[in-house]
Amino acid sequence: MFGFRSFIPWEVSKLVAMFQAAAQTVFVSSAAASVYRSVFLVGCRRYCKKTPTKLRISEALSGAELGADVKVQGWVRSVRPQKNNVFLHVNDGSSLQSLQIVGQAKLNDPLLTFGSAVEVTGILKKSPHQKQPVELEAEQIRVVGECNPVDFPFKIKDRHSLEYTRQLPHLRCRTNAFSSLLRIRSEAAAAIHSYFKNNGFLQIHTPIITSNDCEGAGELFKVEPSGPDFSDDEEFFSVPAFLTVSGQLHLEVMSGAFSRVYTFGPTFRAENSQSRRHLAEFFMVEAEISFTESLDDLTKVMEDMFRSATEHVMARCVEDVDLFHRHVTPGHRDAVEAMLNKSFPVITYTEAIDILNRSSERFTFPTDWGCDLMTEHEKHLVKHCGNLPVFVTDYPYDLKPFYARDNQDHPRHTAAAVDLLVPGVGELCGGSLREERLNLLMARLKQAGLEDTYSWYLDLRRFGSVPHGGFGLGFERYLQCILGVDNIKDVIPFPRFSHSCML
Repeated sequence: MFGFRSFIPWEVSKLVAMFQAAAQTVFVSSAAASVYRSVFLVGCRRYCKKTPTKLRISEALSGAELGADVKVQGWVRSVRPQKNNVFLHVNDGSSLQSLQIVGQAKLNDPLLTFGSAVEVTGILKKSPHQKQPVELEAEQIRVVGECNPVDFPFKIKDRHSLEYTRQLPHLRCRTNAFSSLLRIRSEAAAAIHSYFKNNGFLQIHTPIITSNDCEGAGELFKVEPSGPDFSDDEEFFSVPAFLTVSGQLHLEVMSGAFSRVYTFGPTFRAENSQSRRHLAEFFMVEAEISFTESLDDLTKVMEDMFRSATEHVMARCVEDVDLFHRHVTPGHRDAVEAMLNKSFPVITYTEAIDILNRSSERFTFPTDWGCDLMTEHEKHLVKHCGNLPVFVTDYPYDLKPFYARDNQDHPRHTAAAVDLLVPGVGELCGGSLREERLNLLMARLKQAGLEDTYSWYLDLRRFGSVPHGGFGLGFERYLQCILGVDNIKDVIPFPRFSHSCML
């Protein structure tokens, strides 16, 4: 009635002294003094009571605030009511392991079910059981969000396949496997950014909407406005615009002022494919290095980045990676460790064709010199090289885009290009030295009828051009490689592919 809660804590001692003095002069009876004690002092104690410390599940499991009054929030992974107690496992996505909650039977609630969202306060204590370091002795359990376990598509005792959970993109993050995947994905992205930062690369935010077709394959999504204010025959940007297939050309612009640049973002390909290796939207890591005339400089960055990111993920996501290596792709850990412990071999395209032609394996696609390497060829080459990542260099000139540097070799005409092939996936990285010689680049663009379209690209060679090169890495394919996941749709939160754009 005196508005105690409006005062900040350091004023409480002054209030106590003031009301004690007032009580001696105003309260003349023991009954009045009793009222004073019950109303004012109890109110002060309640106000001064320490608020429970809010912890993430991973923090609670680490033993932080052991013995303290804490609050955790998350989703119920299991419920086990008994005569005198109720046991819960609660997870908030911060770790694979859940926190065990122990409460009296009176705290059990019919709405306390598998999948429901809860808020629990209590004392964090050391657990008497060896399999769990701590447990939370609950004083209060509040159901924040109900979940009907009958209608919920995931069942508490079932192990759901990746194929099944893929059909439920709005719910599959609730499963152990996919929540582990998302933590690994987050950590891998952070590791790649860290590698580039530590090695002097500047991050560039390249545009998603572009007027360029970097790959030259024509597999583009056109961007057009929708609505009554726009006519079908009018270009919003005055030129045809598309979703980007690569940030490379924009990185090349920046490499005229910065010697090391990179970008990491979404790219789009309108490939009419539903294969295990292709997506219409995926993430690419791309880098460009100035003042280099050697493919060795590019392959060194590719290999170092792969090794650095993978070592980081293996060290920081031990339980999550172990879940995949034990239950999704048993035995894959040995393959990953071999990749980390051995240098990546390097072969030329010509040597690769010789290896394929000497093989006893019968291939579906031709293996003549000048043919593009298909997935079956890539996997055979990886196997031939000891199931290690392998660099293939110096591809036929006619197989590569206009920007690839001409090796000017004869009789077999090649370009200074390189692909990194990895076990279980095939091509992971693709890169090249860029053609910095103006006359050769002009001739190539003229031959393709692209002189006017890429006049700005020619300007880069006219004004302070230097030898340079770069590469791109498919982030989802990288995750497939280190985890052993067969289908690329299982390593991205919301897969987009031909005839499928759920959510």
